[in-house]
Amino acid sequence: MSIEFWQQLKDEAEHLVEKEPLLSSYVHTCILAHHNFETALSFILSNKLADDVMSTLSVREMFEHCYLLHPEIVEAAIADIQAVFKRDPAVHSFLTVLLNFKGFHAIQVHRLAHQLWLTDRKDLALFIQSRNSEAFSVDIHPAAKIGQAVMFDHATGIVVGETAVIENNVSIMQSVTLGGTGNEAGDRHPKVREGVMIGAGAKILGNINIGKGAKVGAGSVVLSHVPPHVTVAGIPAKIVGKPTCRKPCETMRQNILED
Repeated sequence: MSIEFWQQLKDEAEHLVEKEPLLSSYVHTCILAHHNFETALSFILSNKLADDVMSTLSVREMFEHCYLLHPEIVEAAIADIQAVFKRDPAVHSFLTVLLNFKGFHAIQVHRLAHQLWLTDRKDLALFIQSRNSEAFSVDIHPAAKIGQAVMFDHATGIVVGETAVIENNVSIMQSVTLGGTGNEAGDRHPKVREGVMIGAGAKILGNINIGKGAKVGAGSVVLSHVPPHVTVAGIPAKIVGKPTCRKPCETMRQNILED
């Protein structure tokens, strides 16, 4: 874990306490009372996820055990925060993402559910998935695979199916579905490759590839493979151009007319 990253978070927290006293207690409880990033993250997520059935302490213990066994998940969380900071012009601090961005929160909760799924604790994983959906309006099957430096922007209504794959460095806007095409079994969901950006409301259906560095226009319905480094749009989606950069996930240019 980056010591510099944690120090910057604490510096931002102290600055916020000075700037906005009404948030002082909240920021102290979430950040300044902790000795590292993973304990702060587990505290924040467990308080958002707990309910009358499962206590905050029980959920927090699950997160902290997961982080202890899988430090790479903590590194992935840091990469996610840094990605949002770089890509979203409305974000001016790492702290804002950690405290307030439910797309970031939903991805971190999924990582816990995914580890539970991999260790055959599937019923508990599905419970965490359900709470994730209720708390953040993001529904990700615990078996789905998600890389790092992934950004769910706004995030409301995102659905990710069981056999879906989202590789590193991907940006997905609200109301996107990575779904199947029916009740078929087996590998049936999309594979989103590195560098992709998927616009708001896009529906990507079936066991298809969204090639590296591709862009999917808002509101599109994608039913077939998308080659690398092209822009697709429409219903059904067709190639309409090429992105103006190699990694559309970073520039976040959603206007397909620019391509």
